Amino acid sequence: MGFARTCSVALVGVEGVVVEVQADLEPGVAAFTLVGLPDKSLTESRDRVRAAVVNSGAAWPQKKLTVGLSPASVPKSGSGFDLAVAAAVLGAAERIDPRVLADIVMIGELGLDGRVRPVRGVLPAVLAAADAGYEQVVVPECAAAEASLVPGVSVLGVRSLRQLIAVLADEPVPDEEPDGPGRPDPLLAGLRVPGTGAATGMHSGGAAQHDQGHDLEDVVGQISARTAVEVAAAGGHHLFLEGPPGAGKTMLAERLPAILPRLGRQESLEVTAVHSVAGLLPPGKPLIDVAPYCAPHHSATMQALVGGGPGVARPGAVSLSHRGVLFLDETPEFSGRALDALRQPLEAGHVVIARSAGVVRFPAKFLMVLAANPCPCGRFSQRDDLCECPPSAIRRYQARLSGPLLDRVDLRVEVDRVTRTELTTRGARGESTATVADRVRAARERAAERLAGTPWHTNSEVPGRELRSRWYAAPGAMDEAERNLERGVLTARGLDRVLRVAWTVADLVGHDRPDATDVALALQLRTGVPRGVPMAIGALT
Repeated sequence: MGFARTCSVALVGVEGVVVEVQADLEPGVAAFTLVGLPDKSLTESRDRVRAAVVNSGAAWPQKKLTVGLSPASVPKSGSGFDLAVAAAVLGAAERIDPRVLADIVMIGELGLDGRVRPVRGVLPAVLAAADAGYEQVVVPECAAAEASLVPGVSVLGVRSLRQLIAVLADEPVPDEEPDGPGRPDPLLAGLRVPGTGAATGMHSGGAAQHDQGHDLEDVVGQISARTAVEVAAAGGHHLFLEGPPGAGKTMLAERLPAILPRLGRQESLEVTAVHSVAGLLPPGKPLIDVAPYCAPHHSATMQALVGGGPGVARPGAVSLSHRGVLFLDETPEFSGRALDALRQPLEAGHVVIARSAGVVRFPAKFLMVLAANPCPCGRFSQRDDLCECPPSAIRRYQARLSGPLLDRVDLRVEVDRVTRTELTTRGARGESTATVADRVRAARERAAERLAGTPWHTNSEVPGRELRSRWYAAPGAMDEAERNLERGVLTARGLDRVLRVAWTVADLVGHDRPDATDVALALQLRTGVPRGVPMAIGALT
């Protein structure tokens, strides 16, 4: 009778649970039993592991074999347990010293020929192993860079089961022949999920993809909208752009990620973990350090936006845009259920998905940008009568955006139609992305210094009660905003959001605290009613 154990990790959302993989050999009819709440893909590992062991030159034990996954009460899914199961079986058969396996965490899928294929979620799995106190991890060779992002963990990347056996048995490590030159490595296919490329609008390119040939100075006119984009980036405020087709709403949204500051170390790990679980982590890019950008089509379902789906719950667009930008173009065309499902992540910063197999929690702290036409034909305006839509159609179209959702949006700007003069005039152009990004970074640093020692990092995260009790505006600065509250123009939540935006404006222009001008600009960005203040941030400094 032989017994051996090693460890692997079961992922629940982006959180991991260390699972002990135990193998027991007893005399009897040769059989392979796998217990411990495995799913279909994990149950099939019995055939993969047997073929991989035999094709790696090791003998398969002809005894009664039982492999247990403990704790048995935790559902386990995926093919990432293959490597640990094979190592435990070889340890029980005494091909490998069982004592060597006990404190090693193994993650990887096995091919029938013994090659080790990558799986999704390597980074959160290694993070869970490190939190549990494990210091040695074995992963597929092409995922070793991703696993090495976790400090304090020794990572061994292997290309085949033969190499792993040689390393653990202290034997010469065989070389694995690479595939022919010019052909893509088939092992890298496990790092991506089909149908999740850049064309879907759900990808991790982030600001990097918009730096090439995309600059804020390309946007003609739109001073108010440019200011709103800058304020949104500096304070993490949600933004609603309304205007006719072709006015530049999508251009502004696409350039927003590039003016956001680069992600910190902890933020990068959070974003990378989500994209790793979703299968969107591009090969050769183990760490995402720029703000992600997600622009789902308006036909996206509620599950595509907030996460879920059949079987194992997957992160949706709100989680893929964590620490970045979620752009909903043609917002009224989204289903009402999908839009209303955004309310909870907007407030909480995470999504909780309940399923019969358990509850999954995904992070979802994003900057939301909504874009919409003023009416179905897109030509409705207070300045002209080009619109042919009846008033009832305009009301129905605008009513698709619920009041509770819009109340959570700090900035609402009307994007005007670009005139011929603005489009053809040569010479002066708007500020570049680099100039605005420097100002945004300085504003973020002022806010971080003020909020040091608190759980908040940006002005949009600070609760209203804290703003009213700890950080005061200048005397009399909030008088006009409070009168708007009394007249019903603002709700109580809206008043708090005006104060948050005023603090962001003050950080951008270098004021110690918001004055009447800062609050007036915040009110104008919130309500759209002119307040007689310059709209360009550069004019206020």
